[in-house]
Amino acid sequence: MEKSKNNTNFIYEIIDSDLASNKNAGSVHTRFPPEPNGYLHIGHAKAICLNFGIAKEYKGLFNLRFDDTNPAKEEQEYVNSIIEDVKWLGADWGDRLFFASDYFQQMYEYAIRLIEKGKAYVCDLSAEEIKKYRGTLTEPGKASPYRKRSIEENLDLFKRMRDGEFSDGERVLRAKIDMSSGNLNLRDPIMYRIAYANHHRTKSQWCIYPTYDWAHGLEDSIEGITHSICTVEFENHRPLYDWFLDQLDIHHPQQIEFARLNLSHTVLSKRKLLELVEGEHVEGWDDPRMPTICGLRRRGYTPQAINSFCKTIGVAKFNSIIDMVVLENSIRQELNKTAKRVMTVLRPLKVVITNYPEDKEEELDAINNPEDEATGTRKVPFSKVIYIEKNDFCEEPPKKFFRLAPGREVRLRYAYFIKCDKVIKDVNGNVVELHCSYDPATRGGDAPCGRKVKGTLHWVSAKHAFEAEIRLYDHLFTKRNPSEDDDYRISLNPNSLEVLTGAKLEPSLKTAQAGSRYQFERLGYFCVDREGVFNRIVTLRDSWAKIVKKGKK
Repeated sequence: MEKSKNNTNFIYEIIDSDLASNKNAGSVHTRFPPEPNGYLHIGHAKAICLNFGIAKEYKGLFNLRFDDTNPAKEEQEYVNSIIEDVKWLGADWGDRLFFASDYFQQMYEYAIRLIEKGKAYVCDLSAEEIKKYRGTLTEPGKASPYRKRSIEENLDLFKRMRDGEFSDGERVLRAKIDMSSGNLNLRDPIMYRIAYANHHRTKSQWCIYPTYDWAHGLEDSIEGITHSICTVEFENHRPLYDWFLDQLDIHHPQQIEFARLNLSHTVLSKRKLLELVEGEHVEGWDDPRMPTICGLRRRGYTPQAINSFCKTIGVAKFNSIIDMVVLENSIRQELNKTAKRVMTVLRPLKVVITNYPEDKEEELDAINNPEDEATGTRKVPFSKVIYIEKNDFCEEPPKKFFRLAPGREVRLRYAYFIKCDKVIKDVNGNVVELHCSYDPATRGGDAPCGRKVKGTLHWVSAKHAFEAEIRLYDHLFTKRNPSEDDDYRISLNPNSLEVLTGAKLEPSLKTAQAGSRYQFERLGYFCVDREGVFNRIVTLRDSWAKIVKKGKK
């Protein structure tokens, strides 16, 4: 998300002002601070593109830092996946890979400094009592009976907390701020809690862990971050961020909030995404229906498309829902220029060309990508028996149907004109085969003497085709904003995945490598998931109905 003369936002304006006043000695240093308690999603991609884009634009520094302060929910698996995703998106942190756990000792020492200043105390209230004492938005909080403990007693108790003398939840360390503040976050927030949990990096070295509010600003300060860019839900936490740093009198980054990404027909909550995985509503974190970065990557999205999407939606101060079509258009626009066109038949209908020689085979020239002449052409085989899509034939066609029908002539892309002469049905009356004749004079799909046909069909030679599994993905949820419901899962789309077996593909795809992307002509954009399995990335921009409507005009 790079700055340009025609593309700026309020965050860039703040940084420009800081640089003009020589704040931070004219330096810019950003970071992306994920908690390793799940896989990254498209909302995190926006934060990554923004933070790395700023550092790149201003020739500054960018850190990747894990906020690993909650060992009960964090795993090395998530650390590994996040590193892979951030790297895949193109963000470069150099040698600046950090963890909050790198600073546990320093945070502990900072906490002792606050206790010595009379700004923090050990509290014995239970979690329920602390919540009750906190008050409400309309009523002030009530001071803890342990708020007046002496500095000496607090230092002793905090050290004993650190040494493991107390049980889980028995005591916490709280900041001493203002129990009557209009901002509930300033009503003596918890800084440390006791948790006997094995940390994925420090193991059992610590039994007290810092809360996010306490750790966040310290991490930024220690690393020399200049602009701490967060989503808007942290706006009410900013006074606490500032208070901790001011009390400690250490380097003080500026926290700036921007609107988080909300995308239609999905959820962007790691808790909800985890529930989908654990409830087996999806096949895993990398299920192509998931809005996770690994899911989008497996679906067939590219880093360039995601970066383009983030640039398109921009940075705002207020939350809104971005329609999924904006994300889909980002990959369509890229693949329209870069993806090789191929012919495949997903729901095959057999066509026998009766007047084509039995033993004849041809190789016809097909264009790889009309948007890129440098990609050239390829050879596609043609023979007596081919497959077309079932829905490209209609025995009793409606008025706006321009494809194949009894007695009607259509063009086979790159091949010939064919005319349907006979329809073969099974005992149940289902169409199972068509007998057609071809015009040898129309080789290459060109019409002699100005002869016109309205329909052009894609096809695959039966003799040369190979079968593959095709996975057609749709929105994960039927509702635009599933989070509106008390249980977001009630709007899960039962048709979000359709698996087709027996699809017929042109032979050039047989050796396609995993991750390769193609446009299946007239069907959409697809990605190789693994050998013999293709995922639909997105449909084509225009449906057949739109093509028909345009043709009529």
